[in-house]
Amino acid sequence: MCRTRLLGWTRLLEFSAVCVLLLNGYSSQECSLHRFIQDDHRRVLAANSTNMVSSYKKIWEIVYQGVWGQSSTCMCSRKLDVHSSECLKKIKHDSELQSLFKILDASFFSDNKVRDIEKAAKEFNVPIIKTNRKLVASENGGLHYPSYLVFNPARTNESLQQATKRFSHPSLEGVRRPKSDEDIAFMSVLELGQLIKTKQITSEELTGIFIRRLKRYGPVLESVVTITEELAYKQAKEADHLLVKGKYLGPLHGIPYGLKDIIAVPHYRTTWGSKTFKDQVLDIEAWVYKRLRSAGGVLVAKLVSGSLAYDDIWFGGRTRNPWNIEEYSTGSSAGPAACTSAGMVPFAIGSETSGSITYPAARCGVTALRPTFGTVGRTGVMSISESLDKLGPFCRSAADCTIILDMIRGKDPEDLSSQDIPLVDPFTVDITKLTVGYLEDAEMEVVDVLKSKGVNMVPFKLNYTVESAQGILNFTMDVDMLAHFDEWQRANLDDQYEAQDQWPLELQRARVIPAVDYVQAQRARGKLIREVKESFRVDAFVGNATDWERVCVGNLVGIPVIVVPAGFKKISDPPTADTRRRTTITTGIYAPPAHDHIALALAMAYQSVTDHHKQRPPIDDLGPNDSVPNPPIKQIPPRQLRG
Repeated sequence: MCRTRLLGWTRLLEFSAVCVLLLNGYSSQECSLHRFIQDDHRRVLAANSTNMVSSYKKIWEIVYQGVWGQSSTCMCSRKLDVHSSECLKKIKHDSELQSLFKILDASFFSDNKVRDIEKAAKEFNVPIIKTNRKLVASENGGLHYPSYLVFNPARTNESLQQATKRFSHPSLEGVRRPKSDEDIAFMSVLELGQLIKTKQITSEELTGIFIRRLKRYGPVLESVVTITEELAYKQAKEADHLLVKGKYLGPLHGIPYGLKDIIAVPHYRTTWGSKTFKDQVLDIEAWVYKRLRSAGGVLVAKLVSGSLAYDDIWFGGRTRNPWNIEEYSTGSSAGPAACTSAGMVPFAIGSETSGSITYPAARCGVTALRPTFGTVGRTGVMSISESLDKLGPFCRSAADCTIILDMIRGKDPEDLSSQDIPLVDPFTVDITKLTVGYLEDAEMEVVDVLKSKGVNMVPFKLNYTVESAQGILNFTMDVDMLAHFDEWQRANLDDQYEAQDQWPLELQRARVIPAVDYVQAQRARGKLIREVKESFRVDAFVGNATDWERVCVGNLVGIPVIVVPAGFKKISDPPTADTRRRTTITTGIYAPPAHDHIALALAMAYQSVTDHHKQRPPIDDLGPNDSVPNPPIKQIPPRQLRG
C-alpha cells in the first residue's frame, strides 16, 4: 500500500474515532483518548507503513472498547494518561459494571448512568438492605417475620360486589342561594346539593359557574390540564332532566367535581402529568369515575398531577398555592388541592402513595382524607405501587369528605386489593366514648376543642422498633413503579422527564435492588404493621399531618388520616403590609386501619365549632395584569414531597 493512501486512511480513522466519541457524548477537549490519537498521529507521520497500521489498530481497539464495550477511556480524569494504571483500572471497573448490567438485561444504560446508579446504590440501597437484613433475616427458615404479602387464591376478579350499607346523609334546612357566583363557588357539597334538590339552581347553571372559574384561575395557578366542558354540560343537563322527572340521586346529584389526571375518562386525555404522555387518550373508564357518575356527579375538569404522580412539577409548569401565589402546592395531587382551595371545584379526587394527599392539602388549606388502603377501587388509575396507592377526596369540610367517601367506597371487581370495609356511619359516632391521643407536635387548639366536646384526650406516642420506614417505603414504591414503567426506562424516555432528580434517579437505583432484598423489605414492613397495631392503644390520635416519618409509616401500615385546617400565620417577606396571603396551619387526625369513621367524626366535631375551613384564599392578589412573580426555586428534601 502506498504511503500517501495509507496516510489518508489513517486520517480518516482518526476522524472516525473522534466522531464516534463525540456522538457518544464525549468532549474532544476533555477526552484523553482524543489527545492520545492526536499525539500518536504526529509520531507516526514519519514512520513506516507497518508502524502506522499498528498504531492505528491500537487506537481503534481502544475506541471499540471504550464505546461499544461501554468502558470509555474518555471518562478517565483529565490528569490521567490513557496508559496509566489508574485509568486502565477505571476502564476495567466500568467494563465489569456493564457486564453486570448485561446480566440484568439492563445494558441500555450509558456509562454515566451506570456510574450514577452505582453511587446511588452504595449511598442509599446498601444501608437499607443491611438494616432490613439485620431486622428480619438474622434467623433462617422465615418463622418469625413472614412477608405482609399473602397470596389468596380465593380473591379473583369474578367476586361479586357486595352491598355496602350507606351512611345517613344529613339534610340541611334553610339553605338559600347567595346573590353572587363567588359565594356559590365556596359553598359546601351538602349546601350545593340542597340548592339543586330544592331547585334554587340547576346543575347546568352550577356547572357554568365552576367552568368559568376554571378558565379564569386555571392558567394562573397552573392547576388544570383539561376542562371537560362538553361532557360536563351533557351530564348537567341529564341531572336536571332527572330532577324534573322526580328522580333525585342523592347529595351529589348535579354537583361538579374534578379528577386528578391519572384517572382515566374515555375520550379525554389522561396525561399522567408527563410530557411523554401528554397526548394520551385511554379507552378506559376508571372505577371511581363510574361511581361518581352513577351518583349524579358532573365532571368539569381533569386536574394537574405532578409528572407520573411525583411532586407538583408537570409538563405545563408547576402548580401554585392559592393562599400564597408565590408558593407551590407540593405533592402530586397539587391540582385537586389548589382547585378545591380556590373555589374552582366543590371537591376533587386525588391520590396518595407517600404524601400526595396530606402535603398539598396542608399547603393549600383544604380538608382531605387519605382513607384506609383498599377502601376505594383503583381500576383505570395510573399505578405506582399496588400495595400503597390510595384514592381520596379533597373537600371544603369533613362532612363533605364523608359524603364523597360514601359514594366511592366499596369493592371494585377489577381491583383485587379493594374491599367492602364495614365502616360505621361517621354521622352517628358518639365521640364522648372515644379516647384520643395527641402527639408532641399536635396543634393544641384542636386538642382543646375536642376535649371541650367531651372527648377523652391523653398524651400519646406511637412506638415501633423499625428504623428504616422511609427505606422500606422507597424500596417498595420504586421497584413497583419500575415494573410499571420498565419499557419507559429501557427506551430512555426518562431523559425527557420534567425533573431529573425525581423518578429517573429513583428508578435507576431501583433497577439494582435484588429481589431477595425487596422481599426482606416487605418482611420488615410486616413487622412494622404488627408493632404499630400493638402500639395503637387509643381510638385515634392527633398530630402533624406532614411529618415525613409519619407519612411513611402511615402509608406502609395503611392508616387513614384526615387533614384539617387549624389556623393561619403570616408569610415571610410579604409583598405589602396589608397582604391577605397566609401560611395555612393544619393538623392530622389518624385512626386505626378500617376505622376511617372515627377520624371523620372527630374532624366534623372540630369543624362544628371552628371556621378555619370556611376561609377563602386571596386568589385575586396576583399583581398587575394577573402577573405572577416567579418564586425562587427551593430545594425539596429528597424523597419527601411525593406521589
